[in-house]
Amino acid sequence: MCKTDKFLYHRKLWEMKVRLLGETKVEKLRNSFVSRSRMSLWMIRAVTILLLWSCFVHLMALGEMWGPRLFKGWPSCFSQHDLSTVEEMGSLPAKISLSPKRVYQNNGYLMVSCNGGLNQMRAAICDMVTVARFMNVTLIVPELDKTSFWNDPSEFKDIFDVDHFISSLRDEVRILKELPPRLKKRVELGMHHEMPPISWSNMSYYQNQILPLVKKHKVLHLNKTDSRLANNGLPVEVQKLRCRVNFNGLKFTPQIEELGRRVVNILREKGPFLVLHLRYEMDMLAFSGCSHGCNPEEEEELTRMRYAYPWWKEKVINSEVKRKEGLCPLTPEETALTLTALGIDRNVQLYIAAGEIYGGERRMKALTDAFPNVVRKETLLDSSDLDFCRNHSSQMAALDYLVAVESDIFVPTNDGNMARVVEGHRRFLGFKKTIQLNRKFLVKLIDEYTEGLLTWDVFSSMVKAFHSTRMGSPKRRLVIPNKPKEEDYFYANPQECLQLLDEPLRVI
Repeated sequence: MCKTDKFLYHRKLWEMKVRLLGETKVEKLRNSFVSRSRMSLWMIRAVTILLLWSCFVHLMALGEMWGPRLFKGWPSCFSQHDLSTVEEMGSLPAKISLSPKRVYQNNGYLMVSCNGGLNQMRAAICDMVTVARFMNVTLIVPELDKTSFWNDPSEFKDIFDVDHFISSLRDEVRILKELPPRLKKRVELGMHHEMPPISWSNMSYYQNQILPLVKKHKVLHLNKTDSRLANNGLPVEVQKLRCRVNFNGLKFTPQIEELGRRVVNILREKGPFLVLHLRYEMDMLAFSGCSHGCNPEEEEELTRMRYAYPWWKEKVINSEVKRKEGLCPLTPEETALTLTALGIDRNVQLYIAAGEIYGGERRMKALTDAFPNVVRKETLLDSSDLDFCRNHSSQMAALDYLVAVESDIFVPTNDGNMARVVEGHRRFLGFKKTIQLNRKFLVKLIDEYTEGLLTWDVFSSMVKAFHSTRMGSPKRRLVIPNKPKEEDYFYANPQECLQLLDEPLRVI
């Protein structure tokens, strides 16, 4: 082979190697490009799916909050079969859409210990939630009174639906079941401030005197809460928040609510019913010193009891003077005369919302003779139904509260906390009939009737005429400056939150 042929041969061989090497690189580049393209495509798909899912979640959230308004005008896509299926699903527990949490700079933590019976504590809880809201602090679920006469060991969660309480008010105030661990330890070591607030105070007191203490100590414990917020002279938004807590935030536990509905249904099946808050229990008589109609042994027993409780400040009491001033609860005998004079049907179901009546059947005889259909929760329910709340006076009182609010007529025989709070709740529900008895007027009239100075017809007509404007109809609260105990109680007539029956419903 000549040199020229060899040269050409090696050149062709070299060109073939270069060509093969080039094709390999091109192939690698092509494969690399395809691989990267596929990766980019998958990334685009993944991001798109995430965006679509995020939009879907947000739309679902909006649908829960605004669905009825947002889609109300849209044409229906349901068939009749679909609608029936939706109705069936409606019977299932509905998912509750929560309001957004209110965001605010937390100034500290407020602990409160309520005192008194159920309804005194109920009003106090409403006040303390309101105070916490306007001081921008975090409220710890209130502690209930376990040391009063009733000696009820019930916790907040045993009476009220604590989760509903927290979630329903989250757009107003932050509420926790307990302090954060670090602060809880400080409280256990006594490193916090404790005090009773001044009674009947306005919001400036809490802003100017209580709030600085919260900021200073981080945790403030208010150990008395009864009547610590004024009835009047407060901003409308403060009064409306008190109502919102009372009528929306405070629900009893599902077990108590269910039992209350059952009692109401039992009564409704037999017709209208009247709830009589017959506050004639031993503790009330001992505390008030009211012993009209009691025998000497009973009077002595009540006196001993009054002296046994050092925090009951009034010891020497003239029962008859107090009765004539209208400061004693009506006796069962006086109540029977009053209800008959008012024209209450003797065959109506008379539900007694009270504990054990002092004197038992002997003192109840006049009432049961006049109204034979006297019933109690203990007579309407099986004994086992009440096992969970037996020996828990506040839980029993909660059951009576539910029945009282739903009754056709509510009649309290004493101006106590349950009487006033139930009266206000019935006003809120549409001014349901609540007969507010004037005891001072009644005992004078009853004495004249029993002494033969008045005929029955005159007695009855006078009782009816006097109480014709005391049936729970709309009215303004009586305001007496500097005498909060003598003026109308806010929770008995929360006028800032009420509406006349012909007005459109306002949501609180």
